[in-house]
Amino acid sequence: MRFLPLPCSPGYFSLLCGAALLPAIANAEDNAKPELETVAVYARQLQSDLLREQALTPGGVTLIDSDSLYQRNIGSMADMLRFAPGIWSESTSGSDGLFISSRGSNLDATAYDMNGIKLLQDGLPVTTADGNNHNRLIDPLSTRYATVARGANALTYGASTLGGAINFESPTARNSAAVQGYLSGGSDGLINARASAGGVVNDRFDGLLTLETKEFEGYREHSRQARDGVYANLGWQLSESAQTRLYMTYLNNDQDLSGALSADEARQNPDMADPSAVSGNYQKNVEAFRLASKTSWRLNDYSDFTVGVSWEEQSLYHPVVDKVLVDFDGPGPTPAVEVFSLLIDTDHRDAGAMARYNLRLGEHDLLFGLNYGDNKVTGGNYRNDGGERNGFTTRVDNSAESLELYAMDRWQLADNWTLVYGAQAVWAQREVSNITVADGSERNPEGDYDHINPRLGIIYALNDDSTVFANVSRLYEAPTNFELEDDLRASNDTLDAMHGTVAEIGTRGRQALGADSEWNWDIALYYARISDEILSVDDPAAPGTSLSANVDDTVHAGVEALFGASLALDSRGQHRIEPRVSVTINEFSFDDDRTYGDNDLPAAPGYAVRGELLYRHGSGVFAGPTFDLIDARYADFSNSYKVDSYQLLGLRAGYTASRWEVYAELKNLLDEDYIATFSVRDSAAANAEILNPGAPFSAYAGVCFSL
Repeated sequence: MRFLPLPCSPGYFSLLCGAALLPAIANAEDNAKPELETVAVYARQLQSDLLREQALTPGGVTLIDSDSLYQRNIGSMADMLRFAPGIWSESTSGSDGLFISSRGSNLDATAYDMNGIKLLQDGLPVTTADGNNHNRLIDPLSTRYATVARGANALTYGASTLGGAINFESPTARNSAAVQGYLSGGSDGLINARASAGGVVNDRFDGLLTLETKEFEGYREHSRQARDGVYANLGWQLSESAQTRLYMTYLNNDQDLSGALSADEARQNPDMADPSAVSGNYQKNVEAFRLASKTSWRLNDYSDFTVGVSWEEQSLYHPVVDKVLVDFDGPGPTPAVEVFSLLIDTDHRDAGAMARYNLRLGEHDLLFGLNYGDNKVTGGNYRNDGGERNGFTTRVDNSAESLELYAMDRWQLADNWTLVYGAQAVWAQREVSNITVADGSERNPEGDYDHINPRLGIIYALNDDSTVFANVSRLYEAPTNFELEDDLRASNDTLDAMHGTVAEIGTRGRQALGADSEWNWDIALYYARISDEILSVDDPAAPGTSLSANVDDTVHAGVEALFGASLALDSRGQHRIEPRVSVTINEFSFDDDRTYGDNDLPAAPGYAVRGELLYRHGSGVFAGPTFDLIDARYADFSNSYKVDSYQLLGLRAGYTASRWEVYAELKNLLDEDYIATFSVRDSAAANAEILNPGAPFSAYAGVCFSL
């Protein structure tokens, strides 16, 4: 049952062309026909499995086909998630650094943890064991599919987060072209190049290697990015019922940070950098190496078992705060004294494991699983002298563990009814050790967190192509080590975990419109009450750092909708109009708080509407406008500082064929000034330097070919 049609793409044409060449590449002796059929089956099976998971989820889930990403400019994960309703994501400066929130997660000091949503690659964690996405995000173009499961709908992946999970599936030689090349470029010095090659040997072994490089000067001063990456995986068909795959990733990403501006600075010169970012040479440089392995067994016709492990090591070099000087009053000339600056230099080690057992018994579809994560951070903080270490200030030795156990039954009660019920058990351990080098004093908050989160949902099939659904679920998320480090109380006390209950209703499906047209929809409405939500504000006395605290009660509610259509303009379907629009309406607020009353939570807009209206010709030509309608947002908890709404217009066009495609895209066609992201304050002053301007008018083009 296909609920959400995927974007049009030449992926299967490329797949078939590549499959036809695999025997020669692999020196196989068999003729091409068996190889072609085998590879096509693997590709279709992956898509079928993901659509099945979506169909069996009584809540908001969006499936993204990454082949469609080669038809537009993808500068960051925010571009990939453009049409995922319920997700608010923007790049800070057009590069990989971004703010991401799902159903109101992470609505605080937006430049730090990026917690609240769990990222997985091939079912294995990329998010660290304490829930932090601070250091590394996944390159969208290195994926084959992405599944966005919002809020409690991420129980399918065992994720214990307020915002849910995104699982990225890697391409393999069995579901992608044998040889593929991609080159794109455009405004502000963007060059993105990547090449992939792979093959299948005797239908038992396969391998795919991808090399990529990205250069981006940035539309603001001091925002250059340089990234190099290697992605590889090797597969071994152990038997007709068992297969294993080894994954390897290497990334070296160096990024200059341009800092935040005041409202006056952003109006007068949005391209400028914060002078402190230049003098302090703010950067975020990450080098990461990851190994992972996953093995799957088809135990019999009605059960499957999958197990996987991962290991990642990272180094982070992060000058983030320049010297903060304070003049002390007193008789005679008194020089300003440096009271704070910050350069983070740490090493990170992350280990993860997962297991999933799927059992189909009669009308029951049972899923049992576990996720385990272990994280270690060592190194420390230094004073920052123009991007160089200048004095060791704090020794850091932090650790975290997490264990998520989950069980779920999708019970076919009747022909049209599916009852979905289950529960998740969470255990998490956090330990922070921050030793002040000057006097040897230590902050050592540590604690254990555990909870059980039940879930009950129902799916009713209106017909073969459309359903309605509803669910009630518990939410739970333990604090990150960053939040414990930055606890407002500055003691060894620990923050409480966030927890709450969410109710959700919705519908998804597709419907024919005449003989050769159709439209599709995916709509969800949810209402959640959260207790002990952890919120952080940027610390004005130490810019670049935050202060965290629990607040009693908040409300997270919203509407998430994705609409699309393919409308034939002639009897043969050669001329088509294909509109697509993502609508998110947010209502995030305090609930009778002692300090903030019923104020809105900051950072997320009241609504976000993003869409396009494309003309497509049967020859492969497409063209049409794109648009963004974004509501105003508050930049503080006091609701005294409002960031204006904005509207953007764009245009994209291209041509797709069986072996190659080309695109061109214009963004912000009217060159509107707007604010992309900002830091959050308790009560922001009118001249607060918290704003990161969005990209001006930009032009991009790219070409992709497959063999």
